[in-house]
Amino acid sequence: MWCIPEANAAYVACMEDVLDLYEKPFDPQRPLVCYDEWRRALISETRTSLPAQPGRRKRIDYEYRRNGVAYLHMLFEPLASQHSIQVTAQHTHKEFAYCMRWLVDERYPSAEVIRVVLDNLSTHKPASLYETFSPAEARRILRKLEFHFTPKHGSWLNMAEIELSVYGRTMKNYLPEAQAFGQEAQALTNERNASKAKVDWQFRTADARIAYSDEIDH
Repeated sequence: MWCIPEANAAYVACMEDVLDLYEKPFDPQRPLVCYDEWRRALISETRTSLPAQPGRRKRIDYEYRRNGVAYLHMLFEPLASQHSIQVTAQHTHKEFAYCMRWLVDERYPSAEVIRVVLDNLSTHKPASLYETFSPAEARRILRKLEFHFTPKHGSWLNMAEIELSVYGRTMKNYLPEAQAFGQEAQALTNERNASKAKVDWQFRTADARIAYSDEIDH
């Protein structure tokens, strides 16, 4: 028998909560959704790139122009291999609140409860909905949501973060404005939904306990 040191107890408690959730079977009345955001700089070239030719790679000038930023909100349902995205110009409590209302009213209007995995960012709180909507509206939305937070410094447990890394590797480096960014992100989303792209998640609660037991024993 072993016990977890106090310093790690909160981490393990959140980790096991999320891992247990990942092992539950698919339930259309209780969909599991992983939520995360990605900040992307909007940049444009200052000179036209020279296309690739036989024996010569495409040439891109190192100078570029910054055109602000865009935020991609990822809502990934791993058990159904379905991705939904929203693109916003800011990342405040209001954007989070509107994403949660969209999740309840448009994406899963018939669900009994939506289980949401997310990190501990300061905007990812029920209070964000009360700061954005009337108390009655905030409460109506929150009744349909069940938040499951990843541990501090444990955002790797969120499958939405893994999906966003795919978008980061796949999308073009030079996207000059939010509309172009949104169009490319949506095209990739449609492609991944059509192919039923999923995360091959292998880390289980039992694995986590073995790892922590070994760490404590040594």
